[in-house]
Amino acid sequence: MFDFSQYLTDSYALILSGIIFVALVYLCLYYGLYHFRTGRYGLKRKKGDNGEEPAPEKLPAVSVVLTARNDSTWLRENLVYLLEQDYPNFEVVVVDYLSQDDTPYVLKLLKDYYPHLKIVPFKEDVNLFQGKKYPLSIGIKSAKNDILMLADPDCTPKNLHWLRGMVRGYSFGDDAKQTGNKANSNQAIKIVLGYCGVKRTKTLLGVLQQYDALYYGASYLGSALLGHPYTGSGRNLSYRRSFFFKRGAFISHYDVADGSDDLFVYQNADSKNTTICIDSDACLTAEPKKTFALWHDERRHRVATRNRHSLGSRLHESLPYLANVVFYAACVLLVLRGTLPWPVVAAAAVIKWAWQIVCFSRLTKRFDGGFVHLAAPLLEIYFIIANTILILLPLHNNRKFKK
Repeated sequence: MFDFSQYLTDSYALILSGIIFVALVYLCLYYGLYHFRTGRYGLKRKKGDNGEEPAPEKLPAVSVVLTARNDSTWLRENLVYLLEQDYPNFEVVVVDYLSQDDTPYVLKLLKDYYPHLKIVPFKEDVNLFQGKKYPLSIGIKSAKNDILMLADPDCTPKNLHWLRGMVRGYSFGDDAKQTGNKANSNQAIKIVLGYCGVKRTKTLLGVLQQYDALYYGASYLGSALLGHPYTGSGRNLSYRRSFFFKRGAFISHYDVADGSDDLFVYQNADSKNTTICIDSDACLTAEPKKTFALWHDERRHRVATRNRHSLGSRLHESLPYLANVVFYAACVLLVLRGTLPWPVVAAAAVIKWAWQIVCFSRLTKRFDGGFVHLAAPLLEIYFIIANTILILLPLHNNRKFKK
């Protein structure tokens, strides 16, 4: 039997125990609402009154927009999957910005076979700003259709129904209500958030990237499901061209190199005009980065725009990280103090880890993430340290257009 008499008279231990309890409850709720719920969310295929798929003539015209710079390898391998999409009316717009490799030749060759490929070449550096916002805005301006689909050259659709899958986000029914949307007109949806995972590999770097993609995806998709969309991934994102220009495009944050997806969604998305589309047809996968340096650079650019978010929004986004920090810190302090028997502290950790694995398993099953969920507690501890480094070593927005 454990003797709790000393513990009950130790106010310091009682405070630490209270912190552990509150953090544990919050994290269990977070895993359930964001990871478990997102993993179970199934965006049903929209049917007509006769139970059939909508007739081709009822599907809206779509423009896929990509920016490329020295991406000949990815374009050669992946662009054909976009050009071959099973969709009646679409175009693919590729902005070739100052490429010095074989990108222009690859695009020209593909153009001969696919007339719906539109190439927007730049041979001079006319970008007065930083990042890819200017090339992307030119691509959007060159698009002829109102519904835009954004992706990157290193992204691959899981099948040839990606456009059909993402377009379903602009229809309504039970799925729209699940994301907090109360609209009754298709024109009310302006933004559709999609998911882009990382291709499965057996390397440690690959597993870390898979976990990162799953966790980040669940964060913004889960928040949208709760009616509070705050960001999205430009690797799989859709919005209306008219809405893009009506809201001022990227003008308000051209001075920030990053954020073509993050800041635009943050500034313009709400529960009434935004939905998510994450059925299997609508998902993309990206190639994992080859080195830790490239991957950490990508992660640093992802968080480089957070200072443009409101204080309340940043606090909301940071709460899971802060809850984990205080949970583990309080557990360690209690064990070192020796007031509370260590099996009790271990029980709290086991409860957290078990529920975390269960919830994360829904994500891995939903997005074909393999067995990453089994290592979720260890990977989360790694990212607590990695995210602390990101906070202490912020990225300055001083780069030009870069993939």
